[in-house]
Amino acid sequence: MARVGGICLCFLILLMDVGAGILGFEAEIAQNKHMRVWIFECREPSHRAFLMGLGAAVLLGLSHAIANLLGGCSCLCSHHDYDKASSNSQLSTLCLILTWVVLAVGMSMLVIGAMSNNRSDGSCGFSHHHFLSIGGILCFVHGLFSVAYYISATAS
Repeated sequence: MARVGGICLCFLILLMDVGAGILGFEAEIAQNKHMRVWIFECREPSHRAFLMGLGAAVLLGLSHAIANLLGGCSCLCSHHDYDKASSNSQLSTLCLILTWVVLAVGMSMLVIGAMSNNRSDGSCGFSHHHFLSIGGILCFVHGLFSVAYYISATAS
């Protein structure tokens, strides 16, 4: 019974991260529909891109919270503890650190991309940054590391 629950939880985490990634890509597409190209790129804000970017950030945060709360705490406080720990504990610690790093970068990208679509005025520049699509890619990466963390934490 616990095995089925664990599999369902892994699918839930993956579905939330995949949904966040898809929302990030869709937000990028909605944002690019509001572009004017002259000598350099001019972009008008898109409320739809703002909402989708914000939704992707919320889904990413929820999947991270679920994976960390239900995965348990695998804290190895010192290098000596890390060396003495089993390989599953070491893997879960590594995956936990990587999920936090990917969360920080991915959430930053999604929030920056969403907030750039919250303004009422357009912006022009020489380069167009793809914050929302990069954040969407990081949502998929977060899903992989979160599932690896959950599996290794429950196995140890």
